[in-house]
Amino acid sequence: MGLIKRSFTLHGHRTSLALEPEFWAVVDEEAERRSQAVAALIAEIDLTRDPDDSLSSIVRVWALTIVQEKFGPNTG
Repeated sequence: MGLIKRSFTLHGHRTSLALEPEFWAVVDEEAERRSQAVAALIAEIDLTRDPDDSLSSIVRVWALTIVQEKFGPNTG
């Protein structure tokens, strides 16, 4: 499936983030669970990022971690 691009202001700068719909679903669900705006959640995730890593990569890893915490790691 194709990427979906969304734009945010992070730390005072406009940026775009392109993710697959499955990753956006995890981000949207977690933001709702936390009663937090998606932009605020992305900004929070961005604070954990190494400057050499892409934002899209760190959000994908973060989303995978959320799913693993919820359902357990795939050991098969």
